[in-house]
Amino acid sequence: MSGLNVRFTEEELDALRGRAAAEGRSMQAFAHDAVIAAINEHSRLFNEAADHVLKASAELNRRLA
Repeated sequence: MSGLNVRFTEEELDALRGRAAAEGRSMQAFAHDAVIAAINEHSRLFNEAADHVLKASAELNRRLA
């Protein structure tokens, strides 16, 4: 498995440490899951936008036909 080094300010690292501890998880597991959630959310938003455009285009194409 590949890795990635990420730099944080002391304040950010303290916040990460606190959130991970509050959930009983390691900082690595918490950060990993947060990144994956962000990726998945971005994909979901993109797909919703694409669906909206396709529906709007279909209606417009129907009117123009």
